[in-house]
Amino acid sequence: MTNRAPLPPEIARRRTFAIISHPDAGKTTLTEKFLLFGGAIQMAGQVRAKGEARRTRSDFMKLEQDRGISVSASAMSFDFRDYRFNLVDTPGHSDFSEDTYRTLTAVDAAIMVIDGAKGVESQTRKLFEVCRLRDLPILTFCNKMDRESRDTFEIIDEIQENLAIDVAPASWPIGMGRDFLGCYDILHDRLELMDRADRNRVAESIKIEGLDDPKLAEHIPEAQLAQLREELEMARALLPRFDRQSFLEGHLTPIWFGSAINSFGVKELMDGIGEFGPPPQIQKSAEREVCPEERKVAGFVFKVQANMDPKHRDRVAFVRMASGHFTRGMKLTHVRSKKPMAVSNPVLFLAADRELAEEAWAGDIIGIPNHGQLRIGDALTEGEALRFTGIPSFAPELLQSVRSTDPMKGKHLEKALMQFAEEGAAKVFKPAIGSGFIVGVVGALQFDVLASRIEIEYGIPVRFEPSQFTSARWVQGAREVVEKLVNANKQHIAHDHDGDVVFLTRLQWDIDRVVRDYEGVTLSATKEMMQ
Repeated sequence: MTNRAPLPPEIARRRTFAIISHPDAGKTTLTEKFLLFGGAIQMAGQVRAKGEARRTRSDFMKLEQDRGISVSASAMSFDFRDYRFNLVDTPGHSDFSEDTYRTLTAVDAAIMVIDGAKGVESQTRKLFEVCRLRDLPILTFCNKMDRESRDTFEIIDEIQENLAIDVAPASWPIGMGRDFLGCYDILHDRLELMDRADRNRVAESIKIEGLDDPKLAEHIPEAQLAQLREELEMARALLPRFDRQSFLEGHLTPIWFGSAINSFGVKELMDGIGEFGPPPQIQKSAEREVCPEERKVAGFVFKVQANMDPKHRDRVAFVRMASGHFTRGMKLTHVRSKKPMAVSNPVLFLAADRELAEEAWAGDIIGIPNHGQLRIGDALTEGEALRFTGIPSFAPELLQSVRSTDPMKGKHLEKALMQFAEEGAAKVFKPAIGSGFIVGVVGALQFDVLASRIEIEYGIPVRFEPSQFTSARWVQGAREVVEKLVNANKQHIAHDHDGDVVFLTRLQWDIDRVVRDYEGVTLSATKEMMQ
């Protein structure tokens, strides 16, 4: 961190973060408890409730409700103590990792949730690598300690070895499974006991004077107290102490233990985000670095969500504010089109509810309803031509052709597909030869989601069918060489929704041949979504 002017108080109190985890580690429950403690929802437990209230407030799409997974990242803002939290929810299902990657460009820190019985799982490892590429500070929450879990040292060792990061315990569990009593708060020398009688009640902290305090014996059975003292002595000898600088640089993660379903350990984790988490950070653009304390407003679109509210048939662009103090009604320049845009009805999300955002500061996430002008990667500024970098688009791993089972609705299908392409939900390629479209996704479940959404939102029944192609690559190079390649390989050529040239391949041999025969042409598996 360089020595810059201190941040204005409103910006300094912002904490913008995402929660990452393997499916079923408890991310949805943790998100819900955050909202409960932040006063954004009145009563937790909707995840377990019957009928319509079954899903957490952040899962609003019908398919998510049917399948019980989060497939679209949504943002929620709420106050907790002196801080303003902007929590960006990420899809937990591995098929939706691209959306997650982009979400991580919009946050300053991440919470990694792991299951105490399962430790570090494959999806956790993949998401962690993305955080590492971005040098994001990571806080770890080891969940489900009220069930049979692995040994605490074993869990910490696994994180250190698998993810090559130092782990500093912020709390230490007392017992596990049925014998789980609570945690010793190492950072504040407090005893935190779990209230098993009421899942939404948090017991008061018990102030103690270190591990030798005789008061401990009033709350912890003798055998467990002896074990706690012995384990903490070992932990202090073997594990690093929490160091905020090392955490902010991404070298060390503090770990809290708890049980989100029992509301236990969540408050300590939230205190940790407030106390140690980074305030809004510098954002990189192609032209320069954008500092949060700059007076002029700048922000970038990292996600577009269509039809969040079926009654309004709207599209909402999620914008991360990079600098300045935004007020409703402000005119901002849409850098890609160079046109001014009056932002008259921006929204803030409080779980599934939305309200008009009268103002927003650097670090905040606001939603801007629009009719398709805003795309992923777009910049909004007070006039300066900035292009924010680092928002990736990945080559799809699965390609299928799509057609409407109602031939009269072909034109409508094109509109629906373009909408999903701009939203980042899928890649849509228009082959140079023949009619129809080829749709590319990262995981097979996305085809189900798309078919369901096209039918629900546009009334078009569609069928996805296998395609002869297995991957797609963006073509880059001098115009003459690209034209030569296009003219000689028409059956492999398509264009994406931005009009960029794409080479569709069947085998790795296709790629090798192009590289060999067309000097100066590169076939890229990623495209920077910079406008």
